[in-house]
Amino acid sequence: MKKIIPGMLVLAVLASCGRFGNKDNGDHKERIVCLAKQYNEIIFALGAQKDIVAVDISSTYPEAIKTLPTVGYHRALSAEAIIANNPTLIIHDNNIGPEHVVKQLNDLKIPMKTFQDSVVNIERTQSLIREMGGYFHKEKEADSLCQKLGREMETALTDAKRYTDTPKVLIIHFGQAMNIYMALTKKSNAAKMIEWAGGKMPVDGNKGMQPLSPEMIAQADPDVILLTDFGYDRLGSVEKVKELPGIAGTKAARSNHIYRVEEHDMIYLGPRTGANVLAFEKLIHDSTRIRP
Repeated sequence: MKKIIPGMLVLAVLASCGRFGNKDNGDHKERIVCLAKQYNEIIFALGAQKDIVAVDISSTYPEAIKTLPTVGYHRALSAEAIIANNPTLIIHDNNIGPEHVVKQLNDLKIPMKTFQDSVVNIERTQSLIREMGGYFHKEKEADSLCQKLGREMETALTDAKRYTDTPKVLIIHFGQAMNIYMALTKKSNAAKMIEWAGGKMPVDGNKGMQPLSPEMIAQADPDVILLTDFGYDRLGSVEKVKELPGIAGTKAARSNHIYRVEEHDMIYLGPRTGANVLAFEKLIHDSTRIRP
């Protein structure tokens, strides 16, 4: 496991030039711009991606999606970038912005499509997969994905019961500004996965992610720290992470239980959630803890 909760500023800069300057090949029946990372993963898992011509920059899974042009962060979209892709349909999850860009797109009368939101558990995730499978005429593929997800979650939940420890797990992103952290809270999808994996999250909050000071990290004193790849890769090693303010004195730092994780493994629930929970179990529990 490995990846990121990107910084808004970095996303905006990357979006302005495209992820890798990619261009689409023009061979599309429809021209779909999809602005939701959860939807994009499901579309690719269904094998329904042939008409996707562009995505938002936070859509990073699977690897093949990185060959597509990007049109900005989903909350900081570029109308010009979207329009340049000549979309016949825009798919989003009601979490797009800024408002003036959404108004521009509505004024142009580009058709838009949303699927169910508030995907807060495995059953709702399976329902979303089936809804999208029906829309893309991939019903059999959707059924297979749902069955696989169900089997993997059953295995993960059964496996978690064999652990006797309940580690305190802090998931943080170390941003561009010095000493500024963003932490995932008990309101996040990651908290659900950590709980399913037999751990617990120490950070309360009204949102899924919130700023955390070095003092608050030290006070939380987690057993395990999961650092998203944007921050981890800037530092390059566990030893460098341990030098960050607030981290050095934690149980996680003293025992070297600091790991690199990927944003798209934890920010939303999707076809790989069962497999991701199993992977989290191997990271956070003493008896099987391994370095990825």
